[in-house]
Amino acid sequence: MKTTHLLVMAALLAACSSNSNQSENMGSNESEEAYYVAKPLTTGGEFTGGIEGPAVDRDGNLYVVNVYREGTIGKVTPEGEVSLFVELPEGSTGNGIRFHSNGKMLIADYTGHNVLQVDMQTKEIGIYAHDPTLNQPNDIAIMDNDMVFASDPSWKNSTGQIWRVGKEGKFELLEAEMGTTNGIEVSPDNKTLYVNESVQRTVWAYDLSPDGEVSNKRLLIQFEDFGMDGMRCDMEGNLYITRHGKGTVVKLSPAGEVLEEITMSGSKPSNIAFGGPDGKTAYVTLQDSGNIDSFRVESPGRAFKLRQ
Repeated sequence: MKTTHLLVMAALLAACSSNSNQSENMGSNESEEAYYVAKPLTTGGEFTGGIEGPAVDRDGNLYVVNVYREGTIGKVTPEGEVSLFVELPEGSTGNGIRFHSNGKMLIADYTGHNVLQVDMQTKEIGIYAHDPTLNQPNDIAIMDNDMVFASDPSWKNSTGQIWRVGKEGKFELLEAEMGTTNGIEVSPDNKTLYVNESVQRTVWAYDLSPDGEVSNKRLLIQFEDFGMDGMRCDMEGNLYITRHGKGTVVKLSPAGEVLEEITMSGSKPSNIAFGGPDGKTAYVTLQDSGNIDSFRVESPGRAFKLRQ
């Protein structure tokens, strides 16, 4: 009887151990499967076809341009609740958004030829930089030292430029006679500037100095089809690019290797930002639906580091 009892107990312990291992493996697999699976964060279509932006504040709120109508900035909570944050001055329309180290929101104002700044407490709006010779400041990127870069496409001519905005608030031309410059981003170590050309489907990388000088221009990747819009880096230096018209976001390694391609709920993703409590939630604006998708990633976005 004692021998039988011991055998039964051993069998039960083995079964429990097996079930425990299976549960751990299932949990691991579920965690892996949860990455790179997009789902709608908003579904009400509150944003216009000019939905762009986006950027996340220290509290995890998302800010996106053109809510309800053009010339506005919308606020989206982590739960997906949408509201109007500010109305931009007459003649101004926002595109890319970033946050300065002083906490102010910076907005590429493509119709006003500005980079605007918004005090997040008072909601007072001012001009951070202005230059009427720009085609249209489209997207902006920012170094850890607050050096700002702006893409400047001319869509009718399929050409573009890139500019730098120093701490004194003046636009300085870095390169002219490019393709339709659109998405722009700085690497986590602040040593590389990435710029894409939507019509030409190219992504360029430049060496970046601490003073914001660019050199050693090189082709990172050229896609065979569809356009591109915004792009952002994670803390590992991987680059996430929205594929406008294809309905995906592609993840590239710093060497330009395609690592992942994530399908969105719409066909026209325009821009991307990282947020969430750990910086590992990607938010993607969709121009065909006026909504925002989100998906989880493995490494925090670079902007998460800037917010800390």
